[in-house]
Amino acid sequence: MATDKAQRGFYLVTNVIKDELINNPSIKTCTFGDITDVDLQKQTMFPLAHVIIDSVTHTEKSMQFTYTVLTMEQIDSSKEYVNDLFLGNNNTHDILNTQLTVSNRLVTRLRKGQLYADGYELVGDATCEPFFDRFDNLLAGWATTFTVEIFNDLNYC
Repeated sequence: MATDKAQRGFYLVTNVIKDELINNPSIKTCTFGDITDVDLQKQTMFPLAHVIIDSVTHTEKSMQFTYTVLTMEQIDSSKEYVNDLFLGNNNTHDILNTQLTVSNRLVTRLRKGQLYADGYELVGDATCEPFFDRFDNLLAGWATTFTVEIFNDLNYC
């Protein structure tokens, strides 16, 4: 007989990721699915984490779930003239710093933290790709792609 964890693998892994993100003080809302289905015009939902399932690989004894997690915030621009061309007149650097910390916390907890101890193991290294001025309401943040492995003990019979 299969364990509950193997039978509900998708639910378990996805909910663990959601819970970790929503418990981060730098995230207000967590959504799932196709990013085009999220109403990004809502001002009250940011900072936002959005979870996308990319694929699942079945190995002999495990299931590996590959996700992309977008962590983002709205860019706030000042109307005042700024001499600093490196930082500019908006909070993009602050957003990138804060949201990279969100991604780092999630990845670290999968690599060696409580999530790892609970049986959710990071496979390989995660990659983070920044984005700027994405979508209609000027968002910045990170797209973090990683793979989580759980033991698959489904009975062959």
